[in-house]
Amino acid sequence: MSHSAGVGKLAALLVGAMCAGVAWAADPPDFTGVWTNTGRPAIGGARTGEPPPPPPLKAEAKARIDTYQKLVAKSGDSPGGVCLGTGMPGSMLGSGGYPMEIIQRPEQITVIYEAHTEVRRLYFGERNAPQADRVPGRNGYSSAHWEGDTLVVETDNLVDQIDQRTTSHSDQATIVERYRLDGKDEQGRRILVAEMTMTDPVFYTAPVKMEKRWAQVPNGRLLPYECDEEVWRDRIEKLAHEAGVPVP
Repeated sequence: MSHSAGVGKLAALLVGAMCAGVAWAADPPDFTGVWTNTGRPAIGGARTGEPPPPPPLKAEAKARIDTYQKLVAKSGDSPGGVCLGTGMPGSMLGSGGYPMEIIQRPEQITVIYEAHTEVRRLYFGERNAPQADRVPGRNGYSSAHWEGDTLVVETDNLVDQIDQRTTSHSDQATIVERYRLDGKDEQGRRILVAEMTMTDPVFYTAPVKMEKRWAQVPNGRLLPYECDEEVWRDRIEKLAHEAGVPVP
């Protein structure tokens, strides 16, 4: 085959692929870094915008949540009180006061939330586990793909969580997040935006939609969050008190 014929054949293949709807995307943006809430610096980070309206809960789900709230109202018990992470979507929506770190590779993105050291792994393509090996959990199982410059994350395999403050859900919930960069703020920090849609036919009459914005922390680092260490020290103090001996 001549050089000109080869070039012509390649051009024909490219045109055919474009006509078939194949996307030829450039390298995706790099979200690697430590991210906090947008707004002015403050303890826990500053939040912007009005809180979202109450989600459209179904009657049975509302009754369950009301019962749970009455159960813990006096004690103030929460998952965090026993060092249990929030889980999705609360872990994502609440991050920023305690920052999060994103570590990006072509086949996997790892998200580490400083609070409770919660970790999410977002898998691409063949890096995904077979359905039979996806273990349900509070953060579920997340698979990801790129749509141009937007990272799309689909999460399922969640467990029933009536203990989330504003986003309780059943084990039938599925979550779609769409992450994109949105320029820089007045301090020159990159802005990351996520649009989240949670669909749960058991708890809600319609999809729950929220938006979250972060600003990148220059040369940022996460601090240790040793919740379990504090619980263990409290346990030792209690045992020492009950035994009538000083704390070792």
